[in-house]
Amino acid sequence: MHPRFAKTLDSLPADLSAAVAPMLGDDFSASFSPEQIQQLMDATRLGERELRLALLPLAAACSVAPISRFFVGAIACGLSGRWYLGANMEFAGQGLFHSVHAEQSAISNAWLGGETGISEITVNYTPCGHCRQFMNELSTAKVLKVSLPDDISTLQAFLPHSFGPADLDITDALMSPQHHDLPFTSEDPLVCAALAAARQSYAPYSQGYAAVALAFADGRTFCGRYAENAAFNPSLPPMQMACAHAVLNGADLGQLRRAVLVESAKGQISQQDAARSVLKALGGVALEYLAI
Repeated sequence: MHPRFAKTLDSLPADLSAAVAPMLGDDFSASFSPEQIQQLMDATRLGERELRLALLPLAAACSVAPISRFFVGAIACGLSGRWYLGANMEFAGQGLFHSVHAEQSAISNAWLGGETGISEITVNYTPCGHCRQFMNELSTAKVLKVSLPDDISTLQAFLPHSFGPADLDITDALMSPQHHDLPFTSEDPLVCAALAAARQSYAPYSQGYAAVALAFADGRTFCGRYAENAAFNPSLPPMQMACAHAVLNGADLGQLRRAVLVESAKGQISQQDAARSVLKALGGVALEYLAI
């Protein structure tokens, strides 16, 4: 079990702590299967919403917030029935716009996990406007529920008179399956991983399809895909998504050994500068870059 969970487990109700502890082993992927969820419900006699609220401290324990010291946790319910943890992430020394919000973290965790939408997201603090706009891009935005410790409502109630993909004549949506033609072959496994992720990225406004693959000293690899937004600023760059996904899975960013960025040469934007800024904050691993 990752050390970050030890103190949090002690703060959970005894029955929940005992039931969830065996699930938090070294192979914990920051998500719970439907079978695990049922086991936790049986052990605690909590309903689904009550259980998610009780598990939020585990999500918040994954937070990396050296600037704000404000730890936010989120749990996204995938359409498959699986639950995905998320937590906010900040990069010391870099602009605040590099930050990943907990809602973005949980949603990207679900997207990278193969989900095509989420039905509900549970957060320990009210979502900011940035996150409400980010969630409005989702394939399930019209029916998405937002659950807080003291309230549950629809995203549309949190974001009246919303602006989204349809206002820019985009019929696609974030988390819907993506298959972009980026013809290239490589014998480098890390390049192949980044390329596969770039083909699944979401960039209907700039066509800047992009992804990052990170390799760590322990041999593990984590990817992040670009997730664009109709309001532009809430877009989530692939480097930030890859870092957040790695941390959720217990990786130590200080053990990063390689970073590969693959993006479309035909896009109207580039992720190079943003990716290099994040790497600078992490200790200066050089960015390997490929435009296709």
